[in-house]
Amino acid sequence: MSGETEALAQFASSLKYEDIPERVREHTKNVLLDTLACAVAGHQGEETDQVSALARQMADSRETTVLGGDKLSLSGATLLNGYLITAVTMCDIHRSTLTHVTPEVMPPALAVAERDDKSGRDLLVALAAGMEVTTRVGIGSDYPAARARGWHGPGVFGPFGAAAAVGSLRKLDPEKMAKAFGLAGSQAAGTFAAWGTPTVKFHQCRGAVSGLLAALLAEQNFLATKEFLTAKDGGLFNSYSNGGKPELVINDLGQRWELEQIALRLWPSASSTQGMNTALFDIIEANKIDPDKVKQLRVALSQTVFDLHGKLARYKAKFDALISAHYTAAIILHDQKLTLAQYEAARYDDPKLRKASAEQVDVRPDASLTGVQSTVEIEMNDGKVFKARCEHPRGSYENPLSRTQIEGKFRTYAKGLLSDGHIEEVIGAVNRLEDFGSVRKLMEMRRSSRQAQGTRAA
Repeated sequence: MSGETEALAQFASSLKYEDIPERVREHTKNVLLDTLACAVAGHQGEETDQVSALARQMADSRETTVLGGDKLSLSGATLLNGYLITAVTMCDIHRSTLTHVTPEVMPPALAVAERDDKSGRDLLVALAAGMEVTTRVGIGSDYPAARARGWHGPGVFGPFGAAAAVGSLRKLDPEKMAKAFGLAGSQAAGTFAAWGTPTVKFHQCRGAVSGLLAALLAEQNFLATKEFLTAKDGGLFNSYSNGGKPELVINDLGQRWELEQIALRLWPSASSTQGMNTALFDIIEANKIDPDKVKQLRVALSQTVFDLHGKLARYKAKFDALISAHYTAAIILHDQKLTLAQYEAARYDDPKLRKASAEQVDVRPDASLTGVQSTVEIEMNDGKVFKARCEHPRGSYENPLSRTQIEGKFRTYAKGLLSDGHIEEVIGAVNRLEDFGSVRKLMEMRRSSRQAQGTRAA
């Protein structure tokens, strides 16, 4: 084997449970449970019914489970699950590449593992392979250069990770895995021209399907380039970037795990404003803040984050509210909590909240801040000022969520969709994933209790 693509294929096809350090296994389980929480929450997404209608048209079979729903075809469930995970803006983020990894990697892995009745240990290995491949391809692209050309990471890098996860489950050899990467790269797509619309979320679920197709076609020995990343004419790094930094794809591969840099979100709202959220909650949890006695709430963001999220003081509807730093700061201040309920019309259309967002909250860029760093000041009517600065948001590598916090997130959004018994069974199954015998059984737990009852009645 030679070249970065083939070296990555060798890694993904040969990865074994024993090769994965315990801390990486535990992080993989954390990410999986968080993903399941996001997916059940995704049933509240505004466009979920539209994507569901599309998924039901993709094929007529019913062999794989929609998370918190019924059964669909392999491709249909992959598409819809990918959308559910990202539908309400609370899934993971690999910050250095602005890439949500789980919507691409998790759905096809879960679908194939369920169809083929793989074990929890098989699934854990496949997820680790898929997430590591996605993030390695991302950093190898020299992401700032790729972003300068307008590329959106999930749809570009995600298909590689999806292909790796499915290829791991299907036991592709290194040559076929490399071909799967060639087929995945041939479907890599998605640009920031879609920013501000739900199409950016479609990039992610389409990336999941692209990786699924790539691995299943490579399994049939379909002829494809085996060195897609660095090919001079049309390779990913040369076409989408400035040649990239291909050495980062394979440096310390299997020793240093880039997937550990995948951050989780305790709260809904844009991933880049989680630093602001953290600073605000740090102040609120340490002090008794009466929002009606606040004169002004001042937020400073990095220029990059401000450009994306700091110009929506007068938001329109739900999607704008989810990505608006003004509204998110206002609702945290006034409700002193943040769940999806705060992004429903009953809250964001409240004239008091619209006024607070536009007049009480001041959001500005600060050249001294980078990435998701944020500073927050709450000035009271009596002149007292509370301040906080966030370097690392809750859920980041440096400030990780506990398993208990992630379990709480899952319980919050699964309630009413899954039975209480199934909620606890899913949490227990993920906690002991490597010893859980059947992914098919796990997915059966994840079916909506309403759907399962309807199936039994039929």
